[in-house]
Amino acid sequence: MNRAVTVRSAEEESLRKYAMLGYAMHLFGLVSIVGFVVGLIVAWIKRDDAAGTVYYSHFAWQSRSFWWFLLWFVLLLVPTLITVGFVPFFVLAQIWFAYRMIKGWMRLNDDREVA
Repeated sequence: MNRAVTVRSAEEESLRKYAMLGYAMHLFGLVSIVGFVVGLIVAWIKRDDAAGTVYYSHFAWQSRSFWWFLLWFVLLLVPTLITVGFVPFFVLAQIWFAYRMIKGWMRLNDDREVA
């Protein structure tokens, strides 16, 4: 298989590593709130630095995914509480969030924007 070699500047390589850290922390957030907090902080701090690069879309994707996940988690927690935890509806939000983080990480690995 013949793959093109991507040459990145030191700044781009740094942004790529921070984007990977953000994805890893957000996925870790599914088991520990600390991961969500760290991932969100990284995305907020590095997003402006990434303006005009493919990495900007990844930091924006991570931030948007977190806020949508939080909304869906809270909304789906209500039916779970009503059914006394019998059916954990909020797990659907966790699956959706994991899908978005994995999709983003795979596109980052291919040096593509995420949409």
